[in-house]
Amino acid sequence: MRLVPILLACGAAVSPAFAEKVFPAKLAGHAMLPAFTLVTPPADAPRDLWMSGKFTGKTRNDALMSVEGDVGKAYGGHKTGVSLPFPGQPVQGMSGFAMNRADDGSWFTLTDNGFGTKLNSPDAMLYFHRMQPDFASGKVERLQTVFLRDPDHKVPFRIANEATETRYLTGADFDPESIQFLNGELWIGEEFGPNILRVAADGRVLSVHPTVLDGAVLTGPDTAGTAVPAQPGKDFRVQRSGGYEGMGLQPGSNLLWAMLEKPLLAENGQPEGEFLWVMTFDTAKADWTGDSYRFRLSDGATAIGDFNFIDDTRALVIERDNGEGDAAHACAEGATDQSGCYPQPARVKNIVLIDTGTVDPEGYLRRIGHINLLDIADPDGMALAGMKPAEGNFTFPFFTIEDVARVDDTHILVANDNNLPYSGGREIGKAANNEFILLDVAELLAAK
Repeated sequence: MRLVPILLACGAAVSPAFAEKVFPAKLAGHAMLPAFTLVTPPADAPRDLWMSGKFTGKTRNDALMSVEGDVGKAYGGHKTGVSLPFPGQPVQGMSGFAMNRADDGSWFTLTDNGFGTKLNSPDAMLYFHRMQPDFASGKVERLQTVFLRDPDHKVPFRIANEATETRYLTGADFDPESIQFLNGELWIGEEFGPNILRVAADGRVLSVHPTVLDGAVLTGPDTAGTAVPAQPGKDFRVQRSGGYEGMGLQPGSNLLWAMLEKPLLAENGQPEGEFLWVMTFDTAKADWTGDSYRFRLSDGATAIGDFNFIDDTRALVIERDNGEGDAAHACAEGATDQSGCYPQPARVKNIVLIDTGTVDPEGYLRRIGHINLLDIADPDGMALAGMKPAEGNFTFPFFTIEDVARVDDTHILVANDNNLPYSGGREIGKAANNEFILLDVAELLAAK
């Protein structure tokens, strides 16, 4: 989900600069799902959901594909060539890979809340997919889409489609950002609560679990029941768009390690430091364990994008800044014409290997090292046509990179959330596609 970044205040605790081993990455495959890819709603969905994006402006808009998206003034105001509202639902915002794959080897992934906020997404349906990238053809096949619904009234608050029989969920209800597949069910971490959802394979919500840290329920500005006016840091501690962007499933224990996307707020309303809380949830008991840990962000990073284990204790975490676009095309300092450049190019896009079995006295998980997604070797020319810089290595310079998982002993799979129609990153004036990259990172995966 793309929102205006919240900068860390000068008064917040600052993590010390630290040197960390950077491992090499080589592009081993590149595939793409076109940005403008839509899915038809189920036949029993309310007619309101057959056109999405009607509420993304200041007033309702029923004129199909009449308003072109752009990346926002802070990012140069570049148009993206894709217009709202959509005739159907967008297959966009790939936001999390499940560690366990389907029987046919396809990947479980999900689309996030729709258009970025609770207010503008009441006609954006929520769903997860099974996707299969084909690196020989460079295409990604969507094998299945499953729509989330609450026919059994498990959601403890009023939903947008409360009065319907099917009770399909929308981006006004939840913002799903992370997913795991276990014993035929899905566990989904979402940002508005933040909550963990237990979901049947057919999309039915089985239970909803609010977040508990140190015995207290965590809430945010979009949590059901948060009343306005509300004082950040006192009435709620979770930043907007700061819930579960990553949620790893630990092999063996089947614990969910739910990591917040952004730092919690202190009582003064400012971020409490450059670290993120991680809480563990027992899937067998369907309850929080009471254990919590800290993940330290590196210099320049503001958030994380995904979190997946590669063995019993080691895991991969995507950390990122709020930049978008290749730094080779950065705007000159003070440039007033930003139509052909990136005013906030990507600077920090890392995949970090951590060890959850090693925790320091302050609760910080050990960082082993990382790869730099802005410096990927491509000696075999695996990048799709027109997507490799004229000079230098291949880059993955997207605003939100929200999917990572281990493929085998030497490879990982990475994908971006393209925030359709609000993100570019690959090419100025063009909406970002959903790109899947296969990376050879043998040294990273072997590191202890």
